[in-house]
Amino acid sequence: MDFGLLIIGDEILSGKRQDKHLAKAIELLGERGLQLAWARYVGDDRERITAELKLAFASGAAVFSCGGIGATPDDHTRQCAAVALGVPLALHPQARDLILERMRDVAAEQGVPYEPDRDDNRHRLNMGVFPEGARIIPNPYNKIAGFTVPGRAGGGAVHFLPGFPVMAWPMMAWVLDTHYADLRGQGQAERSVIVYGAMEATLTPLMEAIEADFDGVKVFSLPSVDHPEHGRHIELGVKGGSVEVLGRAYAALLNGLAEQGARLGPEMVR
Repeated sequence: MDFGLLIIGDEILSGKRQDKHLAKAIELLGERGLQLAWARYVGDDRERITAELKLAFASGAAVFSCGGIGATPDDHTRQCAAVALGVPLALHPQARDLILERMRDVAAEQGVPYEPDRDDNRHRLNMGVFPEGARIIPNPYNKIAGFTVPGRAGGGAVHFLPGFPVMAWPMMAWVLDTHYADLRGQGQAERSVIVYGAMEATLTPLMEAIEADFDGVKVFSLPSVDHPEHGRHIELGVKGGSVEVLGRAYAALLNGLAEQGARLGPEMVR
């Protein structure tokens, strides 16, 4: 299964805030032997958000959507998800109870009466309004739940999280450990070697031959001109495929480099 990331918010595209979700999603997936397949950014525009969510629901991927699930006028994600699915919005009973519990906790902390029918508290219930059929994602920070909606392509789902990292990251970890524990360790492995003094153009025929000879294997080339340890070099490697096929592809890569007289440095396994 592919994993995708959708990051929503004008503040990211304007530079008012720096995105931190991409690096954390890669980290959380990597800790579980999984890998991010794609990431996209979109501002607070209803048409664009709806279009991206339609693609996400149809993709069959497990997609994390971060941002825009609050209840202020610039939060559109919940509404766009419902439009993308063609279903109504509804107050989720469990999300409602958690919001009421949060109101009660805050009133106790502040030493004021618990007044769920007060206008501002009634407005807070909008944060529990999700597309019909959604399941909640617990929020350990303040109990205001996120939600999951299954996709249309079978096996995938879109998991809607707040934009705040302190909330989104533990919720993302919970989703991975709750819904995708059986996928642990099924991400792509890779093997690579440092190649000194080579040009990518001279290595391209070897790279193309490896991909043609070994089904499911991809060759990657990461050049560097100012590495503090290795200086100018290329990290050349293979990823994907079964462990057995990957091993044979890497051996063929090393043999091809040896035939070219390439000067090799450290090898890496990930």
